[in-house]
Amino acid sequence: MWAPCIIWIPEKLNFLIMHIEELREYCLSLKGVTESFPFDDVSLVFKVLNKMFALIPIDAPQLSIALKCDPEKAVELREEYSCVEPAYHFNKKYWNTIYLNRQMSDEDVKLWIRHSIDEVVKKLSKQVQHDYYSG
Repeated sequence: MWAPCIIWIPEKLNFLIMHIEELREYCLSLKGVTESFPFDDVSLVFKVLNKMFALIPIDAPQLSIALKCDPEKAVELREEYSCVEPAYHFNKKYWNTIYLNRQMSDEDVKLWIRHSIDEVVKKLSKQVQHDYYSG
């Protein structure tokens, strides 16, 4: 007969629960975000103000998300986290891929998603930025 087993997982390891549905729902919960498959049937793209800020390859063996990033912070993230790499098929100066369910917490992933949106919005006109952040 099997005895019940309790496994303790420290709060720091809360990244073990992120699923693609949760990641998608979080992205869509942010202001002005839309989703599409502009490249193929397996590359889920998220846009804000019609500009791409994230891509999830839904056919990949491991859940990941490519995000736009400030160039200096992009390098810092790669040095700090082994789960962050330059994004494949993107300008590696600005884009990182974060492999989920590894080293980075869900909250940190969400922070970098919001950072990616900010990086996209700050490249738009001052009026568009104002309208986006004030509405």
